[in-house]
Amino acid sequence: MHENEIGKIVVDQAIRLHKELGPGLLESVYETLLAHRLQMAGLRVECQVPIAFCFDGITFDQGFRADMIIEDKVILELKSVESLNHAHYKQLLTYLKLSGLKLGFLLNFGEAVMKNGIHRIINGQL
Repeated sequence: MHENEIGKIVVDQAIRLHKELGPGLLESVYETLLAHRLQMAGLRVECQVPIAFCFDGITFDQGFRADMIIEDKVILELKSVESLNHAHYKQLLTYLKLSGLKLGFLLNFGEAVMKNGIHRIINGQL
């Protein structure tokens, strides 16, 4: 499955989940339920994945933890905050660069309307 096909499923499920629950819950609740929905949609989902990376010849076994990795192709970074700031976008872009993945979604379940909380971030060209 291509990254964009995975992304469509992610966006659809995030919007559906937000419509049913609304904003204001803990990020961990949205993570658990979104992972379940994505698995039910037939996707392979890993949560809180430690990502190793090399820098200056040193390997760091747990450089960061990705909230979710879908089909080993797409990173999801979930938030449940009133508003995102530039650090949130930079965080996901750095995760993409260090993991070598091309596509990520920053999903803020704290928005009143979920479509305003969906941000697609690309590392290079798809």
